[in-house]
Amino acid sequence: MPIRARRRSLLSGIVAAVAATVLSGLVAPAAAEARPPAPDRLSEPVYDYARAVRESVWVDTGLDGDGDGLRDRVAVDIVRPREPAARGRKVPVIMDASPYYACCGRGNESQRKTYDAAGNIVQAPLHYDNYFVPRGYAVVMVDLLGTNRSDGCADAGGRYDIGSARAVVDWLNGRARGWTTRTGDTTARADWSNGRTGMIGKSYDGTIANGVAATGVKGLETIVPIGAISSWYDYYFSQGAPLYDSGPDWLSHYVESPAARERCTAVQQDIVRGAPRSGDLTPLWDARDYTADARKVRASVFAVHGTQDLNVRARHFGRWWEALAAAGVDRKVWLTQAGHVDPFDLRRADWVRTLHRWFDHELLGVDNGIDDEPVADIERAPEVWVTARTWPPRETKATTLRPGPGATAGVGTLGIRPAPRGATETFTDDPALGETDWAARIDTPTAAKSGFVTTPLTRDLRLAGSGTLTVTATPTTATAHLSAVLVDLGPATIRDYAAPGEGITTLPARSCWGASTPGDSSCFKETAARTADVDYTVFSRGWADLGTHTNSRRGAPLTPGRPYTITLDLHANDHVVPAGHRLALIVAGTDEGLIDPPDTTPTLTLDLRRTEARLPVVGGPEAVARATAGATPPTAPREPRYEGLNPPPTDAPVPGAAG
Repeated sequence: MPIRARRRSLLSGIVAAVAATVLSGLVAPAAAEARPPAPDRLSEPVYDYARAVRESVWVDTGLDGDGDGLRDRVAVDIVRPREPAARGRKVPVIMDASPYYACCGRGNESQRKTYDAAGNIVQAPLHYDNYFVPRGYAVVMVDLLGTNRSDGCADAGGRYDIGSARAVVDWLNGRARGWTTRTGDTTARADWSNGRTGMIGKSYDGTIANGVAATGVKGLETIVPIGAISSWYDYYFSQGAPLYDSGPDWLSHYVESPAARERCTAVQQDIVRGAPRSGDLTPLWDARDYTADARKVRASVFAVHGTQDLNVRARHFGRWWEALAAAGVDRKVWLTQAGHVDPFDLRRADWVRTLHRWFDHELLGVDNGIDDEPVADIERAPEVWVTARTWPPRETKATTLRPGPGATAGVGTLGIRPAPRGATETFTDDPALGETDWAARIDTPTAAKSGFVTTPLTRDLRLAGSGTLTVTATPTTATAHLSAVLVDLGPATIRDYAAPGEGITTLPARSCWGASTPGDSSCFKETAARTADVDYTVFSRGWADLGTHTNSRRGAPLTPGRPYTITLDLHANDHVVPAGHRLALIVAGTDEGLIDPPDTTPTLTLDLRRTEARLPVVGGPEAVARATAGATPPTAPREPRYEGLNPPPTDAPVPGAAG
């Protein structure tokens, strides 16, 4: 849905004075209201970054995660312009709450916080302080509980993580207490802040922004989650199928400070007990599902996600976007072709300008028209972008496509008509193979997959949004995992999301974004698109444990020889299958590198009559009919060129630890 015009009347008094000072041309907002929105109206760098106030505060979270009888304090490092406070003016805040400031680093260059001898921040990672502080914003960096200089314990998106970041928003709005030191009793007040806060961050940091927004905290005006988790269960499992051979206990332990690891054993044990590797949904996972609380969100949301992100997968964006839409939340989105990559590292100039305009509109109240522009920017090919007024487009309709038997077993058809009664296909789970192996051999019968393909399209066919696949399968063993992928069969040049960099190459040259000091440079390494020429593109995926067929919260053993019906969620995407290409649906077992295998090796027989995909087709069934009209199938299966992508990495997950 389009972003609604919102909150333009909220600026008054001190806030208006600050906005008037930093706006381009020093035009007062009151005068600007009579003018049409001006996209070139931007806050200007009128404040001296070299003289900025750099300070640290410890905020009372009201929590006692480590059980020492003392309320945990969360460490907050602040960089803010000196001049507004001296003139009695208050400023808005851009906040990045992270567990990574000490353990792992932020951004493409893995920057960590550094401090002077007095303990004040010297290097603030990323460009936010360099760019936005001269323009009248304070930049606030929060060490989540259990990390760096904070008390307490980390808990992978739970009440300690979210509560510590929320406490800082409360402090910025005068609702929580702060101190000038970690253990002292000298209070610190945010009397320089007008309370209007925007949270931003990639991966874990963006996840915290989602979680804090879902509490409905007052004063949080906008969030910018980049490649962020919306449900921690979906990070570790997909409908009962384990995605990684680890759990949130590993991650929370990984990000904690050495001192926290010693004092937080009990918290880690609680996480282990609450997150069993069975894949069952438990209260621990319920508490970390932010989509369930989307109705509480007061902030606008500017989301960014890589459609080929195989770390924080696109299901997170899709579920969050849909929940926010149902709650009537104002939204904007960038969808990239890359993996787990920050837009600063793939579309830098456009990103900085867009983010600048977004924060000016949401936090300073500048009427720059960004709320009336297309809601979505979509990367259609490497560095080729299109926009959409709404997302998914209003013309998108859930469209049923059905698999059918082909002339050769294992190489079936995909179309609108249902399969004949009794039609089946069979495959045997092979944990050594995955989606790239299946797609490369789509026209060849193989034991590990069942493939279904349309005829070559006569028109482009666009899919935008999330889909589902309902499968009826009969297993030969008591456990079975299912994978489903949608594939564009045809030559293309894409971002090489499976290579190091996940679609970008880092260059030695640097570009500068804001002001610098000797200890905090605004200059960052440039990047270029890393591309691959391929014969097929996997563009949507879904996985499930067949044992969750009747109860999504708890799996159960299967009875060999009995048919089961289950619906898999296919991840959100926006992809155009060009005329001349074919659309393929592949159903298989373990997707190597992306889900863990079951403890047996099942053979599964699909009942094609009772199997169907519901796909988000722009133009609906009519578009499918037009795109497949008059097409003829290939005369013979082609011999595949093995020029697809490398298999995805299988390392233990760290969501954005170095990005």
